[in-house]
Amino acid sequence: MWFGRVSGGVDVFFLITGFLLTGQLAREAETGTIRLARRWIRTGLRLLPAALTVLLATTVAAALILPEGRWTQSVREIVAAALFMENWQLAADSVDYAARNNALSVVQHFWSLSIQGQFTLVWPLLVALIALVARGGAARLHTNLTLALLGVFASSLTLSIAMTETNQPLAYFNSLTRLWEFALGGLVALWIDRVVLTNRERLLAGWVGVVGLVACGAVLQVSTAFPGYAALWPTVCAALVLVAGNSRRRFGADRLLSSRPAQYLGGLGFALYLWHWPVLVLFLAGTGVEDAGLAGGILVIAVSLVLAVLTHHGVEMPVLARSFGVANGLRLCACGLVAVLIAATIWQVAAAHRAVPDGRSGDNSHPGALALGEAVQEAPLLPPPVSVYDDWVDVEHWNCGQMPTFAADVCTQPVADPDRRIVVVGDSHMQQFLATLLPIAEHRNWQLTLMVRGACPFSTASEVLPEDAECVEWNTAALAEIAAMRPDAVVTLASRDARTGLTEQTPPGFVEQWRRLDELHIPVMAVRDNPRFESSVPDCVARHERRDPACNMERSTVYASTPPYLLLPDVPRNVRFVDIAGAVCDATVCPAEVGNLLVYLDDNHLTAAYATTMAKPLEQQVLDALGW
Repeated sequence: MWFGRVSGGVDVFFLITGFLLTGQLAREAETGTIRLARRWIRTGLRLLPAALTVLLATTVAAALILPEGRWTQSVREIVAAALFMENWQLAADSVDYAARNNALSVVQHFWSLSIQGQFTLVWPLLVALIALVARGGAARLHTNLTLALLGVFASSLTLSIAMTETNQPLAYFNSLTRLWEFALGGLVALWIDRVVLTNRERLLAGWVGVVGLVACGAVLQVSTAFPGYAALWPTVCAALVLVAGNSRRRFGADRLLSSRPAQYLGGLGFALYLWHWPVLVLFLAGTGVEDAGLAGGILVIAVSLVLAVLTHHGVEMPVLARSFGVANGLRLCACGLVAVLIAATIWQVAAAHRAVPDGRSGDNSHPGALALGEAVQEAPLLPPPVSVYDDWVDVEHWNCGQMPTFAADVCTQPVADPDRRIVVVGDSHMQQFLATLLPIAEHRNWQLTLMVRGACPFSTASEVLPEDAECVEWNTAALAEIAAMRPDAVVTLASRDARTGLTEQTPPGFVEQWRRLDELHIPVMAVRDNPRFESSVPDCVARHERRDPACNMERSTVYASTPPYLLLPDVPRNVRFVDIAGAVCDATVCPAEVGNLLVYLDDNHLTAAYATTMAKPLEQQVLDALGW
C-alpha cells in the first residue's frame, strides 16, 4: 500500500493450495475412488461465489469511475478473470508492446486466482491417474505421488528459472512456471507426518518461517525477480511454518498464528484479497492521484475489510453451509458466471458505441497540428477517448515478412513503381511518426518500409532496457537488412527521453549507427523525439475540463532551446535533422489536446490521428532533410 512492493504472499497461496489439495486427494485415493466431478464443484463453490460477486460489483463501479480510455482493457480482463484466464491475458500483454503501457487493471490480481483455478482443475486428474497406475496399497501410492511431484517440481522450477532470466514478465504470469510451488506444497503434505522435530526445533522453524515471510517483500523486489529461484524464499518459509506445526511453547509462532484474531482475519483472507486491489485502483482513478498516501491507504484498507466481512458472512459462508449436489452446484456457478459476462457485454457495447468517431483527423473541425497555437471551435475529441489507447499506425495491409537473421517483421508499403524507397527504423515512436510521413510519401510516390521494435531505438546499444540483449541483436539484424535493401534514405530517431527536467539526449549508439549508414552511403533523416509526460495524458484530459492547462507541459521544462544532437561534434555528414518540437508544442506549452485531437495515446506515444496532421507543418523540413 505505502511501499510500492509486492510481498510474495501469492507464492505462499500457491504452496498452501498444493498442500491442502494434494493431502485431500491422497487420502481420498487411499480410501476409494477420487470423485472428480464432486471435487471440481466443491472447489467452484469455494472460489466462484465470492470471486464473481467481486467481479460483478467491480464491473459496475469501474464503468462509473474509470476514464473511458481504460474501458476496453478493463472489459477484456474482467472476462478473462471470470473464465480463470487472467494470467494468460496478462502474459500476452507482457509481450505485446502496445499493451505494456496499459494502466493498472481493476482485476489484475485475478491472475493468481486464475492459476489456482487451472491447478485445481488439472491436479485431481493427475492424482487420479497416479492412483489408477499405483494400485497396490497406500505405500505404493505415496511413492508414486512423491516421484511425480518431484518431477513436476524439478521441471517447472527449471523452466521458471530459465524463463525468468530471459522474459521475466511472461514468466511471472505463466502457469507452468508456477507449478513447482504447488508441487512443493504437495510434497510437504505427503511427508509432513514423517518429519520428526523437537519442540525447540519446531519453535525455531516456526519463527524463521514467519520472519522470513514478513521480510521477503522488503528485501526482494518480488515483482521483477520472481518466479525463479528467488520464489524459493517465501515458499520454503511457508513450508517451515507448516512443518513446525504445534511447538507446544508459550512463545511459539503457532500461538500467534492460531489466535482468534489471526484465525478470523485468515478466514477473511480470500475475500480481502479479492477486494483490496479494485478498491485501491478505483480510489486512485477516482481521485486522480498517483499514490494513495497515508490517509488514503488507511481508507482503502478499511473499505476493503468491510467489504471482505460482508462478502465472507453474506456470500461465502451461506454457500459453504448448504449441501449442494453436482447439478445444483453447477447451476449456481453458471448463473454467477453468466451475470458477470452479461454485465461485461453491456459495458463493451457501450464502449463500442462511444468508439464511433464523430468526424475525422484533419477535417475542418479536427485540424490537429494545423491549428497549433490557434483557437478553434470545440468539437468531440478524436480519437474517441474510449479507443485512444488503440490509435496506433496500422500496417497490417502492407507486405510483411521476417528478417532473415532475426524473428521480427519488416513491412513494406505496397507501391507499384516508387520514385524513392525509405526505411523507417527504430522503436514505437518511429511507428507513430510513420503517420506523419505517409501523406507526404503518398503525394510524392515514395515507398515506406517499417522496421520497429518496442522500447528499442536504432542504436548500437539497448538504450531503454540495458538488460535487453535481444534489442542489440535486433539492431544488428535491422542494419544488415537495410544494407541489403540499399534504400534511398533511412528515417530514425535523433534523440530520446525528452522528459521534464531537460533530460533529452542523443546517445552515442545513435551516432554510431548513423556512421555505419554513412559507410554504406545511405542518407539519414533523424527526427527529434516527442515529449514524455509523467502519467497518462488521456486519463488527465478525462478528469479535467476540456483544454484544462493542468494536463499540458511547459515547453521550456522538456525541450532545451538547442536540441542535443546539434551540440555533438562528430555527427556524420550523411545526417540531416527534423525538429518536431514546433508541431507538438507552441511557443510556451506542449498541449495534451490540439485542434480537437488528443496529441498522445498514453504518456509518451503520439496518436496516429494527431501525427497525421503533422505532415503539412513538417513537410518542408522533411524535404530539406532528404534533399529531394
